[in-house]
Amino acid sequence: MPGKKEKGAISADIPSDAIEEALRSVEKHAGGEVVIEAEPEGGEAGPSVEALLAEKDGLAAQLEMSLAKGRETMERLKEEHDRHLRAAADLDNYKKRAQKEREDVQKFGVERLLKDLIPILDNLERALQAAAEDDPLAGGVRLVLRTFEETLGRHGVTAFSALGQPFDPRLHEALMQVAATDRPAGTVVLEHGRGFLLNDRLVRPAMVGVAISPAQGEAASAAGEAAAGGPAGDGDAGAEKE
Repeated sequence: MPGKKEKGAISADIPSDAIEEALRSVEKHAGGEVVIEAEPEGGEAGPSVEALLAEKDGLAAQLEMSLAKGRETMERLKEEHDRHLRAAADLDNYKKRAQKEREDVQKFGVERLLKDLIPILDNLERALQAAAEDDPLAGGVRLVLRTFEETLGRHGVTAFSALGQPFDPRLHEALMQVAATDRPAGTVVLEHGRGFLLNDRLVRPAMVGVAISPAQGEAASAAGEAAAGGPAGDGDAGAEKE
């Protein structure tokens, strides 16, 4: 009967293209050895294990090279950063030095001129000391001296006296020693010239005479005579003996 399957018969609907593909696969094998080829979707063969290992080694080498270059770049950046820090510090120090030099020029730029003017002040003071009380010119000299000192004071110049003070080698220059019984040894008892400061910087020390005890004075006199060859009378007696 048409449309009916015989008893014991096996029937399967197999596509013809599948049958042809199976036949081609069988024809590829030799000696009856069966090799199953696995193809990914799309019909392209996948990479082998050796290819994958080689690609892994290549990627590892590239990664190591990139890391090495990165370390070199970081070292260069660190050196450049340190160089810029040193340059910035040097520039800052230079600015500070330049600022200090400008301030010093403003504060002490007239120091050389002041040193040339101080002897004029000394001469005016000596003229006043030598002038008589009723000298009509003394008032004019005193006015000139006061005006001179006020003008210098506007530029940071101050004068100081050392009379009656203990001798200080930082501010005083001893020109002579004076034996004194009414003053302690080391006290300034004479002043030949006042000291001058320019913005708290010493321009000229006070020119002074310092008190010493009478015993020290006698010892100094004896030492001076010995250095000169003895008293003058001894020299004359030697000449008479000859």
